[in-house]
Order: sequence, then structure tokens, then C-alpha cells
Amino acid sequence: MDLTRLEALIDKYEHDEGAVIALLQDVQAEENYLPREALEHIAERLQVPLIQLYGLATFYKAFTLKPKGKHQVVCCMGTACHVRGGQRVVEAFERELGIRAGDTTEDLEFSLETVNCVGACAVSPIAIVDGHYYGHMSPSKIKRLLQQHRSDKGAPTNGKP
Repeated sequence: MDLTRLEALIDKYEHDEGAVIALLQDVQAEENYLPREALEHIAERLQVPLIQLYGLATFYKAFTLKPKGKHQVVCCMGTACHVRGGQRVVEAFERELGIRAGDTTEDLEFSLETVNCVGACAVSPIAIVDGHYYGHMSPSKIKRLLQQHRSDKGAPTNGKP
């Protein structure tokens, strides 16, 4: 992370130790993860132990220490999605992207995650790409969905791949 930008973020919170979580959220919003160098600099500037920052970063699910892709793919693995083929959907994303769930493509284009439930059981199985929900997902729809996002056209307006 650019040191000048990081300093500006630290100054934004006026070196308030109580604002560490907000500061980490800002860093992650810009970098898409929490780089070690940024955590080390924050620890030094705020005079807090580095282990305290790592504790926060690993405790909260919203933070990640691994670089994430430009596009976030989330597959629901709740009961309804699971019984309607959610595992096959995840496996198809893994094949198409060449990664396992929990990983990011080498080009940092896509990250693939699974979650326990997104509460959209009526349209299961469901995949979420960059915050757009795609219900009744099937392995046959995945290649086209990823192509739409790869081309930076963004998500289709009708919610269908």
C-alpha cells in the first residue's frame, strides 16, 4: 500500500487507538486485503502490538490477510442449496476458475468462497458475484456468468447469467 495513502488514513482517525477496526476496514477497502506491511506500519504509528492487529484481522470474518480477486464469487452451501446441487455448483466454479473454494486466481481476477447460508432458499442453489445474486444456479450457467464478469461488462440487469 502506498505509504502516503496509509498515513492519510491513519491521520483521518487522529491516531485514535479505538478506531483501529475502522482504519483496518479502510485499508482493506483500498487494497482488497490487509497487507502485512500496512499492519506493521499501523502498529508502529499507533504504538499497538502487531499481534493485536493480527488478532483483530483474524477474529473478524470481514478481514482477510490474503489478497482477494477483483471479482468475489460466493456460493451458498446452506441446507436448501446443498440438497439442490450447491456442491456441484461450487465444483463447477472450481473447475472453471482453476482454484479451490477459499482461494484466489493467480491473476487476482476472481476469489471463490462458500458460506453457510444467505437466506435465499427459495431460489437455491444460489451464487453471488460481486454482490449480485444468481438463483437457480447450475453448473451449465457458470461459464457464461464468469465471462460476463471477466469482460467487465458487469452483472446483467435481469439477474440471469
